Amino acid sequence: MSQHKHDLTRKIITYMIAGAIFGVILYSIGRWGMGYEIDPVKRQLLYPATVTAWLFDGAFRLVGKIFIHLLQMLVVPLVFVSLFCGTASLKDPAQLGKLGIKTLALYLLTTAIAISVALMAASFIKPGAGFDLPNDLTFAAKSAPSLIDILINMVPKNPLAAMAEGNMLQIILFAILFGLSATLAGAAGQRLIAFFNDVNEVIMQLVTLVMKLAPYAVFVLIASVFGRFGFDALGNLSSYFFLVIAVLLFHGLVVYSAMLKLLAGLNPVVFLKKMRAAIAFAFGTASSNATIPVTLRTVTQRLGVDRAVASFTIPLGATINMDGTAIMQGVATLFIAQAYGVDLTLAQMGMVVITATLASIGTAGVPGVGLIMLSMVLQQVGLPVEGIGLIIGIDRLLDMTRTAVNVTGDAAVTCIVAKSEGHLDESIFYDPDAGEIED
Repeated sequence: MSQHKHDLTRKIITYMIAGAIFGVILYSIGRWGMGYEIDPVKRQLLYPATVTAWLFDGAFRLVGKIFIHLLQMLVVPLVFVSLFCGTASLKDPAQLGKLGIKTLALYLLTTAIAISVALMAASFIKPGAGFDLPNDLTFAAKSAPSLIDILINMVPKNPLAAMAEGNMLQIILFAILFGLSATLAGAAGQRLIAFFNDVNEVIMQLVTLVMKLAPYAVFVLIASVFGRFGFDALGNLSSYFFLVIAVLLFHGLVVYSAMLKLLAGLNPVVFLKKMRAAIAFAFGTASSNATIPVTLRTVTQRLGVDRAVASFTIPLGATINMDGTAIMQGVATLFIAQAYGVDLTLAQMGMVVITATLASIGTAGVPGVGLIMLSMVLQQVGLPVEGIGLIIGIDRLLDMTRTAVNVTGDAAVTCIVAKSEGHLDESIFYDPDAGEIED
């Protein structure tokens, strides 16, 4: 049974690798065999219209988008119901405040560490040194919301509208208030809690059913990206690209592992093994929000975190915890500064750390969040926002990796907080077969 249970996890990893290989082969045939041109701005291979229509915008897009839509279909009801149940299950409402402070503090700490490491690495490697900067770069940066607007927009005027629009901060706040109200409403509240507990079980079963389609969706999502970009698309941005990847891997494998061991006494190897499928899926979709159902299921059923904790920390992390994005900002800021021949002072680098860490909350839920945050950082230290145009072409390739790091961070912080609150079942954490989906 153990071998049978592990089939789905292995299948996701195998199909992800197969998709990358297939995409690179497709790219190589088009680039070198057929001599297709490369878009100078997007740096992607320009296939004939028929290939694009039937393969990339046809079969690949059909399978990939349907699966992403299935997951997005689950996100709002899963987050609302799970967070309601988790909040209602807390015997002492004061626990929620303690839980929130711990979670927010750890998310901000890991983000600050991420961007600090990125700045140190970029200062040493100097990926932008000697870069021949084009003169025609343009980038229209969206304006970031003010602190007052952020606080106001956290409170939903219409909870149903917030759910329809997928506004996660508003959904989280309403679910918490609704759950607290249920615990204070006596018998009526208990009947409602029992109903939502049943709904929660049904939704988790639906997550399990959708996850059985994951290997095939991951294959086409990965193949589509590598088929369009390959590895040759990196060009003279390879130093920047591989430095970001190296810092992301260091943060995902070393920093989180050290935190798990030092702050919770948990085995990081067990944690990473159990996170493999969720990490692979986050890599394929490049969306923390779309991965919420998978991450939530993994931390509760595979890692043994109580739903009362996970239902709060995972949606919040997917909304504000952006360690991978912070790493990109740190490296990109120094890359752009070096490309323009600007030397940043220690004070300016400190400002980069503070701005990017706070912006991870301030820009939560805003489309194009990574580039919006980067534009804020660049403006703060006096660098031209147009420099973002340098890295747009390869950002999609990096986006997949930093999403995988973000999701890993969400799960690591969740385990640490759960252990500190006595809400982590270590017998499940160390059981290799716990929570595996039978294929």
